[in-house]
Amino acid sequence: MPYLIDGHNLIPKIGLRLDSPDDELELIAILREFCRLERRQIEVFFDGAPANQAGIRKLGAVTAHFVRQGTTADDAIRSRLKKLGKGARNWIVVSSDRQVQAEARALHAEVVSSDSFAGMLKHARNSASKTNNDRKLSPQEVDEWLKLFAERRRKY
Repeated sequence: MPYLIDGHNLIPKIGLRLDSPDDELELIAILREFCRLERRQIEVFFDGAPANQAGIRKLGAVTAHFVRQGTTADDAIRSRLKKLGKGARNWIVVSSDRQVQAEARALHAEVVSSDSFAGMLKHARNSASKTNNDRKLSPQEVDEWLKLFAERRRKY
């Protein structure tokens, strides 16, 4: 299921700072990695964009909505859910705002708090770093490799 995310709710939950000039881009990079690992689609909403920077940008599996000043990401998420209509039940809404959560539930969308989703991001990153390539060889496997290398040395 794809996600609708309130970006500014999530930024501080993952250890980024809202006052950083690159906070939104850093979050998008993390979300892109999550999409790659989990094979998901994400639409993330950021409010407070100046008029010349407002708009939608497609960045891989992440669609970033930079909502113009004067409206909020919450409003944009609500609007997106209403446009989805019955299809909203196929989406997961990530927000800490109780009103957005209630409206998402009313449309049968799944709801995840920003705190919970931050944990999901961390888990996905940690799971990806633990690959099968890191397994230890048994003593028998080590002996087999040593024999193979010794045989190759004798041939050359």
